[in-house]
Amino acid sequence: MLTARIVIIGGGLAGLYAAYLLEQRGMTDYVLLEARSHFGGRIAATPEGHDLGATWFWPELQTQLSELIDALQLPRFEQYASGDMVIERSRQATPERMASYFSAPPSMRLAGGMGALTDALQAAIPAERTMTGQRVRRLQRLSGHIHVELDDEQGNPVAYQAEHVLLALPPRLAAAIAYTPALPATLADTWSGTPTWMAPHAKYVAIYKHAFWRRQGLSGHARSAGGPLAEIHDASADDGPPALFGFLGVPAIKRQDVSAEVLLAHCRAQLVRLFGPQAGSPVAEYLKDWATDSCTATPADLQGQGEHPDAPAAQAGDGRWQGRITGIASEWSPHFPGYLAGAIDAAQRGVASLSKTMEITP
Repeated sequence: MLTARIVIIGGGLAGLYAAYLLEQRGMTDYVLLEARSHFGGRIAATPEGHDLGATWFWPELQTQLSELIDALQLPRFEQYASGDMVIERSRQATPERMASYFSAPPSMRLAGGMGALTDALQAAIPAERTMTGQRVRRLQRLSGHIHVELDDEQGNPVAYQAEHVLLALPPRLAAAIAYTPALPATLADTWSGTPTWMAPHAKYVAIYKHAFWRRQGLSGHARSAGGPLAEIHDASADDGPPALFGFLGVPAIKRQDVSAEVLLAHCRAQLVRLFGPQAGSPVAEYLKDWATDSCTATPADLQGQGEHPDAPAAQAGDGRWQGRITGIASEWSPHFPGYLAGAIDAAQRGVASLSKTMEITP
């Protein structure tokens, strides 16, 4: 039987930041377990560093996240928006150019993609306290501790004895873990009913030799009712090849019946309609369908619209699980549920709650 005072389930931004905070507080008796073969969660990128998951943050509104990025000395830059945008009202209508609108406050990105943030956090955490390929199956509340049952990367059963568990995964996935005794029914229902941000979304990235749209006086921003991409932006950065990215407007449930090759072909054809023939020959292209990622989405998410959820309760208010498990993924943030800043907010709240009950330095 392995032991750790705190078990963190999930190695995305929330889980990594929770471990980072514990290290800062001198609490080293923890383990971070990630089911995937890599850390990052819903932060993912192409090999060239273009974001396939979360992309933007807003420093003026999300000060805690911005301060962390500064503390880690990660360079930032403003989303490119110079030039006209393109509107496609239908596939039969000729696309229209119009003046772009600018986000206020401006949308910011990180040099090297958002993976730079999770990479920096991971580098600040001792490797011996983190593990990938660990799928937690059951949490059992026993006298004085929690029995954490999981399968390792070879599929072998492993168990930890812990005092507290931080659930750094979406509420729906947290609810899908087996609990003995069962979670309070109201809490379990609320977690199961909380939509997972990114889960129904799919993102397309096309990489080019040149940012030809900028030469045309275009910002790379487009909105389309013709699809399959509903919203398109310039994905370029100063330190990488130029690119365009878009969110697919095709519902997740319908994408199940379409092959990736067909979707890619339709995306290229749409970019040609919007930006001209050069858009039809990307040097590389990528499609990330988060609805097919079992570490992100559940069957319930296939019906979702991708809305930012209302934050559910992060802890049990009574019963055997009270004071023993805490949800810290982005959806549990009361201020920024579903956003990158929500993961930082919820993780900080979760670790702060431990300091009240486990004698961890605030």
